[in-house]
Amino acid sequence: MACYRVPVPRFLLSLLILLWAAPAAAQPLQGGPNNIASTLVAETSAPAPGQAVTLAFSFTPQAGWHGYWLNPGDAGQPMRVEWSLPAGVTAGPLRFPVPHTLTISGLMNYVFEGPHAVLAELRLADGIAAGTRLPVRARIDYLACTDTICVPERAELALELVAGDGAAAPAERARFDGWRAALPRPLGVDGTFSVENGRMRIALPMPADVAVPEAYLFPAETGILNHAAAQSASRNGDALIVETDAAQGAERLASIDGLLRTGVGQGLTFTARPGPVPAAGDPIGARGDASTLLLALLGAILGGLILNIMPCVFPILSLKALSLAKAGGDAKSARREALGYSAGVIATCLALGGVLLALRAGGVAAGWAFQLQEPRVVLILLLLVTAIALNLAGLFRLPGLSVESKGGTAGAFATGALAAFVATPCTGPFMAAALGASIALPAIGSLIVFGGLGLGLALPFLLLAFVPALRRMLPRPGPWMGRLQRILSVPMFLTALALLWVLWRQTGNDGLVLGLGAAFLLGIALWLLGRQRLAAVALIVAAVAVPVALLRPAPPTVSAGALNAEPFSETRLAQLRAENRPVFLYFTADWCITCKVNENGAMADQAVADAFAARNVAVLEGDWTMGDAAIGRFLERHGRLGVPLYLYYAPGQEPRILPQLLSAEELAALAG
Repeated sequence: MACYRVPVPRFLLSLLILLWAAPAAAQPLQGGPNNIASTLVAETSAPAPGQAVTLAFSFTPQAGWHGYWLNPGDAGQPMRVEWSLPAGVTAGPLRFPVPHTLTISGLMNYVFEGPHAVLAELRLADGIAAGTRLPVRARIDYLACTDTICVPERAELALELVAGDGAAAPAERARFDGWRAALPRPLGVDGTFSVENGRMRIALPMPADVAVPEAYLFPAETGILNHAAAQSASRNGDALIVETDAAQGAERLASIDGLLRTGVGQGLTFTARPGPVPAAGDPIGARGDASTLLLALLGAILGGLILNIMPCVFPILSLKALSLAKAGGDAKSARREALGYSAGVIATCLALGGVLLALRAGGVAAGWAFQLQEPRVVLILLLLVTAIALNLAGLFRLPGLSVESKGGTAGAFATGALAAFVATPCTGPFMAAALGASIALPAIGSLIVFGGLGLGLALPFLLLAFVPALRRMLPRPGPWMGRLQRILSVPMFLTALALLWVLWRQTGNDGLVLGLGAAFLLGIALWLLGRQRLAAVALIVAAVAVPVALLRPAPPTVSAGALNAEPFSETRLAQLRAENRPVFLYFTADWCITCKVNENGAMADQAVADAFAARNVAVLEGDWTMGDAAIGRFLERHGRLGVPLYLYYAPGQEPRILPQLLSAEELAALAG
């Protein structure tokens, strides 16, 4: 039966679809496979009594077919489910991902056109005994449509669960994290709405510094908006305003529930109640996208420039110092070196940004410096930094990192790539907001921001190469360069020591021994490199391959520190806020030098501890050393892609984002 492209009134078309689909709820469907295939999967097959387990209805439409959101729009039918559950098990509401809009013959539809999942939680009673078999049955009815036809479809789905410890396999956890990432997040603060002369105006609280590249409002029910009417969105201070045509009788509504789409696959659920709505402000649209991109790019360039003096970049100053010294030669050589170095920096930032975007597109809640959450990457970086330190100390000669030999453009490129790889884990001023804004940009816009970060990091070298006056200020090349090379091996050895400490924190004593052994073997191999090349190569392979194969993450450790911090969880944060206690929440990682500077400086000050204790300030720590999907999503909600992030929650108030370089006076004043 044709559902679209027929000249009938909308209400009649919707009625025909519903009447046609009704018999499907009473009898099984016959015929071939469904046009939208469905499966039911559980995050764990051994849910724990007294806890909840997440289930997913996974849908895969054939090409050209689509399903519907909880409010289908002008035509269609939402998914319906009938559960058959064992005693002591209850099902929560369905949770839908952010939908798309599809207009056909003037009808607005809220649909899913590709693979997607609808989630639900099953909660187990405390009294269920371990080992109890828990058969779960679900009958789902849904409508599958193309541009021209609709077919009501049904699936009988089943799962066999067994009460256990609630442990989930890493692969399933990652798959469900991907599905959860596609869900809208709660706005958390009520908006207001008004209806005047048939126009619906909705205002939602949205801080002015939060980037919103697009805004489209989906009402959770019919009878609120004219679905097919055009919507206009604007920003007025800390309010986002959406205006469109109201449905008949909407002025009598006591509240409105809906979803605000803020980007591809991103959205916020909200509740709005009758109240004043500010005047429209700056429109959101293509111009807003361009301004967001420009601001993010400028922030990334400034952030990369400042990164040159941030503590987390200090370990690579030896490489930069050598490049500065070598730039004192002829102009052509200096420019070639600077361009090669800059290309390495920018290419690495783009590569890291591309991998990050790919991970996030796959549903992984990854953030900036994700590479250092993998112990094997830390080990390889440890060996690389050790090799550079030994080279600077004079144990062997590596082209591009020695004053006695020139590495040319290739050596400069490699130096720039390494500098970016080591320098980017920490975020600093401007950089944090810029990377946070890149979350909401299209992929090409995000890559432009990542490239801007690399440009800022490389900017001092470009200026030295292309501004002769700056280059003339450098000392003349001479014997001092050899002495400087050996002196600057010290910070590289300290960097290797810091990476060894991170490896120990991630993998325990076994990882520490493996790291030390690998560095020792590598040192012998590099010493033999000019004498016994075959033996040296064999030792280098062993130094890298054996530890990489044997490394295993260690159980996480929690250190309360001077502020007696508790491990972060959103549940614990909500409990503390419900008690009207002030909360200091910080996110850290062992590989973040800025984090450690703050934790061993301002946060370790006794005056801060005394002030927090006097005001009963609760302290929560989110450790991102090994990655954590929940922390990744929380950082994203606060416009951040990396650590550190410091938040202070005064009782009854929204969180205050603190600077990334803390002072004891500022922290003590929070509790004053």
